[in-house]
Amino acid sequence: MSEPQIKTGTETPLHEAEPTAFGFLTAPMAISLAMIVVIAIMLWKKVPSAIAGALDSKIALIREQLAEAESLRNEAEALKAEYQAKSASADKDRAALLERAKHEADEIIAKAKTDAEALIERRSRMAEDKIAAEERSAIEQLRSTAADAAAKAAARLIAERHDAGTDAQLVDQAIKEIAAR
Repeated sequence: MSEPQIKTGTETPLHEAEPTAFGFLTAPMAISLAMIVVIAIMLWKKVPSAIAGALDSKIALIREQLAEAESLRNEAEALKAEYQAKSASADKDRAALLERAKHEADEIIAKAKTDAEALIERRSRMAEDKIAAEERSAIEQLRSTAADAAAKAAARLIAERHDAGTDAQLVDQAIKEIAAR
């Protein structure tokens, strides 16, 4: 007979069998099969089209916001052009008023030099005051129009993008800024 072998504990087995299910399904095969099933379920439930739809709606929202910003920009440019036109008109009016005052002064100088000096001074002051009043009126009207447009646009944007907590913070901040002035 052969001698019994004594195990010393330092020996290693030559080959360990890989665990399988049903005799043929190994761990990597099970993982691959599970991945295929998950992908098939995702395709069956139309997950990629749902993701694409969500992205398309987000793109549409961004395009709408860009269009709104463009329209606000156009409105601001129109207000700027209107102000510039009013400013140019006020400059023309001022020049016309000054020219008329000088012409009248020349006629008066022919009649009486002393009366002409007083009349020129008085008319020049009146013309400058009238020009200043028209400029102030034009500027105030433009500011009012711009403030109304900005307030409406800001209210619309705030209403779309802020919740009640954010609105309260913005109101508190505005009150602090107004109080600081």
